Amino acid sequence: MEQNKDHWENVYNTKSSSEVSWTQEVPRTSLDIILSCNVPKTARIIDIGSGDSKLVDFLLEAGFTNITVLDISTKALERAKLRLGEKAALVKWLVQDVI
Repeated sequence: MEQNKDHWENVYNTKSSSEVSWTQEVPRTSLDIILSCNVPKTARIIDIGSGDSKLVDFLLEAGFTNITVLDISTKALERAKLRLGEKAALVKWLVQDVI
């Protein structure tokens, strides 16, 4: 398991968001699915394996208030928190390996 964490820490320490293939400027598919469910803005939402995805940004912008972001990489979550600035305090952040 530690090998997985080391791998992802290395990725997020050495590559920018624009250098990885999975980054989306607007995570349209995930956002559309969540919004189409018409859940209350207080619904619990967790983004598992989020990396430094911008999904959390868009969920906050849409008014969701119970968001958890989980990733194995501390560095990925640090980058997301830095990007969000003060809004990062509105999110629960978990560094975990879901495996």
